[in-house]
Amino acid sequence: MLKIQCITIDCHNPIALAQFWAQALGWKVGDGATDTEAYIEKNLSAANVDGYPDLLFIKTPDAKISKNRVHVDLRPANQLEEVRRLEEIGATQIEIGQSDDSDTTWIVMADPEGNEFCVLKALG
Repeated sequence: MLKIQCITIDCHNPIALAQFWAQALGWKVGDGATDTEAYIEKNLSAANVDGYPDLLFIKTPDAKISKNRVHVDLRPANQLEEVRRLEEIGATQIEIGQSDDSDTTWIVMADPEGNEFCVLKALG
């Protein structure tokens, strides 16, 4: 049986991006963050048995040049409040060809390094 240990995100500033995502998700930055690598976890215990993979941020010199092939979808209690909060900590709303329909079920955003993610509407 396999378990996802981490989801790795290439970036230019691992510590800053880890801090953004830790604040966005309410997770914690792990010990030993460096200029080349940082990670966050929901639960920093050694066992890490809660089922959540950590997010690992690895420094790369490569520039992001196209849409991410993998992204996260976030499900908040209140979509618009969460979008505002994420903008306050450094995210931006972006246009990647999504519909102009005002009743869309998601809002596309980018983290401070331009990695896309979606903020979904709350479940009924």
